[in-house]
Formats: sequence, C-alpha cells, structure tokens
Amino acid sequence: MPAPSPPSSSPSTPADAPSSQPEAHHVGITVDDLDTVLPFYRDVLGLSVVDEFSVAGDELATAIDVADASGTFVHLEGQDGNGSRIELVSFEPAARDAPAAGLNQPGATHIGLQVGDLDSFYANLDDEVTTLSEPRTTDSGTTILFLRDPEGNLVEVLES
Repeated sequence: MPAPSPPSSSPSTPADAPSSQPEAHHVGITVDDLDTVLPFYRDVLGLSVVDEFSVAGDELATAIDVADASGTFVHLEGQDGNGSRIELVSFEPAARDAPAAGLNQPGATHIGLQVGDLDSFYANLDDEVTTLSEPRTTDSGTTILFLRDPEGNLVEVLES
C-alpha cells in the first residue's frame, strides 16, 4: 500500500493567485535637490531612469501625512533588469532641519549595489565622488566600497 501524500501547504490556492507575502520592490531616498542627486545615480552608478512623475494634493498629503505636500519621484533600476528599483523623491515642503543619522544609529539607511569588477568600478569613478575608503575585502571574502551621493546618502557597492 502506498504511503499517504503529505498535506498541501495551500490546498485551494491556484498557482496564479496573487501572493500575500511581501517582496522587495524599491528603496526610497528623500533628497533635497533631484537635479544634483540624479546625475550621480544615473551617470556615476549607471542606473537607468524607468519612471518619473509628480504627485500633489490630497492623494500625497494623505499617503505621507504631510498637509499641502507635493513630490517629484524618479525610479531607477540596474542593467540586470531584476525589477528592484531605487526611488529618489523630492518633497515640498521639505523638512530641512532634521539631523542626518550616522550609519550606526537606528533608522540609518544605505543602498547596496553589486558589480562584477569592483576594482574597475573604483578606478573609473570621477574624482569628485566621495568614497569612505578604497575597496576592502571583508573576513568573509566579500569586497566592498562605500560611497556618498552628493547629499551624503551612503551607497555600498559589492563585488558579486
């Protein structure tokens, strides 16, 4: 006699049903000046602009809980086309009096990108790009480099 089949983890869910499990979509960064920051992500890091739009009025004010807000959004993605995006957004009014968090402070963020040849990437950086160090290989064997965008946001570049 054959052994009974194990119970299905989702007995009535069709294969094409929408998933209720979260998946990464984008990382958003609020910036002060898109005209200053966008060239860094597009020209220095080589990301492609895939969408750009503005939102204002009640739709945005309700979503972000800031009265009379407007925002300009730019979505970028890498050449691999895996769907992960970086969202740069500039809001008006902007809260310019908030202190920047150090990387070791709760709430601090950074973006992680990967390249096939980090030494070549590093050698081709413009002199005006701020790096925290030369590429370093960690104890686990990963080679990393930290950069700052023109507004000081941290970007980690790893060798894949």
